[in-house]
Amino acid sequence: MDRLPCVLTIAGSDSGGGAGIQADLKTITMLGGYGASVITALTAQNTAAVTGIHAPSAKFVALQLKTVLDDIKVDAAKTGMLFSAPIIEAVAALLRKKTFPLVVDPVCVATSGGKLLQDDAVEAMVDRMFPLADLLTPNLPEAELFTGMKIESREDVFLAGKLLLKMGPKAVLIKGGHAESLAVTDWYMTPGTDPIPFMQRRVDTDCTHGTGCTLSSAIATGLAKGLDMGVAILRGQEYLNLALRAGYRIGQGGGPPNHLAPWIKERARADVLASVDDLGRRLAARPGLKAMLPSGRANVAVAVPFADSLSDVAGFSGGFITTVRGRVDVVGYPEFGASLCAASLLLAARRVRPEVHCAMTLSGGGALLDAFKALDMEIAWMDWDGRPEYVTGGNGVFEEWGGLETLKAHADPEKVRALGDPGGLGREPAVHVLAADMPELIAVLREIADELAENPGEV
Repeated sequence: MDRLPCVLTIAGSDSGGGAGIQADLKTITMLGGYGASVITALTAQNTAAVTGIHAPSAKFVALQLKTVLDDIKVDAAKTGMLFSAPIIEAVAALLRKKTFPLVVDPVCVATSGGKLLQDDAVEAMVDRMFPLADLLTPNLPEAELFTGMKIESREDVFLAGKLLLKMGPKAVLIKGGHAESLAVTDWYMTPGTDPIPFMQRRVDTDCTHGTGCTLSSAIATGLAKGLDMGVAILRGQEYLNLALRAGYRIGQGGGPPNHLAPWIKERARADVLASVDDLGRRLAARPGLKAMLPSGRANVAVAVPFADSLSDVAGFSGGFITTVRGRVDVVGYPEFGASLCAASLLLAARRVRPEVHCAMTLSGGGALLDAFKALDMEIAWMDWDGRPEYVTGGNGVFEEWGGLETLKAHADPEKVRALGDPGGLGREPAVHVLAADMPELIAVLREIADELAENPGEV
């Protein structure tokens, strides 16, 4: 097997497993690196509080670091909790001649509020560690602590970045997770250049324990693999955003990001393809399916867990078509990224209702609408006439905009069983059924088919 790039983490241990060395090693491993570690402190910690800290001597921390560097080729490193001035000085002395990129995460306070950096260590951090950093990654409170200024605006962020750069790091990434905004913007700054924003959609979660550790480790892993700094930051952000969307509580306090999220997504892909194939076989063999489908091509969309792009949603490469003899055929094969309209709508719906993993396009004709009404299944109609000028009718653009805006504006989006497209010039009306999983989708389609069989009406 080829050698994995080695990422060294120099940080404290979190007995709760969500931050520190534990979060670092999970991240490094998940992203394809080999993690080595130097432990600077032991914390008695859970999701709610830090109840105690025991630090080894600075001499022993230095011995750990020297022993690793004497034997193992390190491709990148990161620091986290360094705790005390003597430990900082011992670590900095050995890293002064480093030949690998270093990410310095100046950890001061745990997410639960526990203090992780002694007061007399702040000056040592600035004087000894900042000049060694290829990238410094403070959050807003940390940036305020080290610059001595209050950050309340974008201009304040830029000024703080300039002040931090004067302290010696080659680059600074001021993280925006603590700001009040719809998106999280991390500002990347280097000497003599304009600040560059790195943005991600904000995740509504309290599973934020260890986010800084996770991001800095992800960036360091990208650098170890030879990525440019900008690409490493973007990939690190994407990984953290996914892990936050997959986070879950493990105790009384806020949980950590789910570091296994990429593996969970990948593991689900084969099952999703199999479920799409099974649905196609079931529907093609079911009498009366023709009455449920639009005259044009329809498709199904099934998402893997935590899906956030078209490549995470499977459908048929051709879709469902009705032949001249009234037969329904499944065209093509199950494939990710195949169903633009249905997949775009599903991804939009998931931003409001993340439990939804399936969607299927049905006819928007009178008989179908009567069936929905008889079954008390609410359809929320997207506003074709009220769409902005940039929203076109092709490639899922309308479905992406309409699905999100319609559910956001609905008084109770959880009650919506389908999203309706009223159609337009050259566009056939359609109804997109939403379901949490494949069994639910099949059950809904069966109910509709049975209702149509009893009351066929005008299709």
